[in-house]
Parts: sequence; structure tokens; C-alpha cells
Amino acid sequence: MKDFLSILTHARRLKAAVKSASVSDLEKAHDQLGLLIEEKKVEEEAAIQEEQEKLAMKASILAQMQEAGLDISDLAEEGTKKVRKRKAGKRAIKYRFTDKSGEEHSWAGVGRAPKVFAELKAQGKLEKYRV
Repeated sequence: MKDFLSILTHARRLKAAVKSASVSDLEKAHDQLGLLIEEKKVEEEAAIQEEQEKLAMKASILAQMQEAGLDISDLAEEGTKKVRKRKAGKRAIKYRFTDKSGEEHSWAGVGRAPKVFAELKAQGKLEKYRV
């Protein structure tokens, strides 16, 4: 698109680009470009109209707020309250095992299993240690 516009807006480059084109092809391109220009003008006018409507609505709302004795800061106070999410904390322990040396191992059952519990699972004894 950038190359197209640079050729289209530079007289010598445009002349070189259309050197081999026929007059009828250039007229077709002219008509198409004219249609595109008209569409773009309509779009821009609609955007300007929409912006003017927004500004008028804003002025109307501000006038209503002044009549009611409200200020922008009155609205901002209510809008700034944030709802805090509660942290989940630790998960409940699902498995607990005490080995031969008396060391206690625990696992929530989520994620990769510790070696002790992986071995118990391989032996089929994991459910025996469910809390």
C-alpha cells in the first residue's frame, strides 16, 4: 500500500508506471479512483458527524450533572472501587505417608507426584494413604 501511494502521488513515477497502459484502461482506473474518493469522503463525513454527536451528548450530560449538583469526581469515586479476588491459598492435602525413617510426606494430588507417591502409585498402594 505504501508503494502504491508513493507511485500514485509522485508524477514521474506514476507516468512511468502507466506508460504501457491504454487510454481506456486509464479511464477505467480514473473512474474507479473517483468512486473510491467519493466513498472515502462519505466515510469521513460520517465520522465527523459521529464525533460532533458525541461532543453534543457530552455537553448535554455535563449540563445535567451541573443541574443536579454533581461533579466528575463524584462519579469517579464509585467507579474506582475494585473488587479484590480472594487468593486460593494452599490446596488441601489428599495423601499423607510416613516412611520408615519417620519422615512425613504429603501431597495435594495436583501436579507432578513426589517420588515417594510415584513409587506408591506404581505399586498400586497410593489410595491406601488418602487422607
